[in-house]
Amino acid sequence: MLDGGVSGLRAREKLPLVNGIQLAAGGLGALAATAPVEAALHVTDWRGVFQGLAGVTVLAAALIGTLVPRRQPADRGVDLRAQLRGLGGIFGSRAFWRIAPIAIVSQATYLAVQGLWAGPWLRDVGGLERGEASVVLLLVAAAMTAGYLLLGVAAERLGRRGVPADVLSAAGMAVYAGVQAILAAGWTGALSAVWILYGFFGTSGVVCYAALTQAFPAHLAGRVNTALNLLVFVAAFAAQWGLGAIIGLWPPVRTGYDQAGYRVGFGVLLVLQIAGLVWYLLPRPVAGRMAPLRGRG
Repeated sequence: MLDGGVSGLRAREKLPLVNGIQLAAGGLGALAATAPVEAALHVTDWRGVFQGLAGVTVLAAALIGTLVPRRQPADRGVDLRAQLRGLGGIFGSRAFWRIAPIAIVSQATYLAVQGLWAGPWLRDVGGLERGEASVVLLLVAAAMTAGYLLLGVAAERLGRRGVPADVLSAAGMAVYAGVQAILAAGWTGALSAVWILYGFFGTSGVVCYAALTQAFPAHLAGRVNTALNLLVFVAAFAAQWGLGAIIGLWPPVRTGYDQAGYRVGFGVLLVLQIAGLVWYLLPRPVAGRMAPLRGRG
C-alpha cells in the first residue's frame, strides 16, 4: 500500500515533464509551419502543402493505431451525472481559480501573437521582408519547443525539492510579461533575441496544467486539463480578434498596419497579464488538495 502511494506520488511529480515532452513534440509542427513552409512554397503551392500535411496526418494516425498499446480503463462506471458533478467541483474550486486566470491570459496572449500577429508585427514594426520574418518565426518556434521541454524538466526537478510547479510557471510568466513590454514599446534592437525570449518564456503558462492537475484527485485529471484548455482557447480566440480590432482602429499605412495600433494592442494584453499575475500573488489562506468527490465524479 505504501509502495503504491509512493509510486503514485512520483508519477504525479513527473506530470510537468510529461506535459513538456508532449507539447515539445507539438511544437515541432509550429516549427515546420515557418521557414520550411516558405521554402516549400517555392516548389509547390498552398494546395500541395496542405495535401502533404494531410498525408503526414494519416500516417501519424496509422502509426498510433498500430504501435500504441491499448489499455482498458480501470473504472468504467462513472455516469454523466457524476462527471458533471466533478466538473462543477473543478469550476467551484478556489485552487482552480487561483491559478487559472494567469494561465488563461498568458496562454491566450501567446497563442494570439505567436499564432497570428507575430508575422505582421515583424513586417510593420520590425521592417522585415517575408523571408526574413519567416526565419525569425522559425527561431521563435524552436525556442517554443525548447521552452516546453526545458521548463517541463525544470518543473519536475524543482518538484523533487518541494518547489511547486505553479511557482516556476509564475516566475516564467513574469519574465514573459517583461518581454511583452519590450514588444509593446516597439523596440526593434536585438529583434531576433527578443523574439526568441518571447518564444521560450511564453511557454511558462502550460506548466500550470500540471500544477492544477496535481491539486486535484487523479480521477479528475482529464477534466481539469479540459476545463483549463476550454477557457484558454476561448480567450485566445477573443485575444486574436480583439488585438486585430484594436490595431484596425488606426488607418492602414503603406507597409501594412500602423505601429501605434500594435503598441496599444500589445499594451492591453500586457495589462491583462499583469492583472493575472497580481491575482496569483495575492496572499490567501493555505488550502489543501481538493477532496475526492463521491462516486468518483
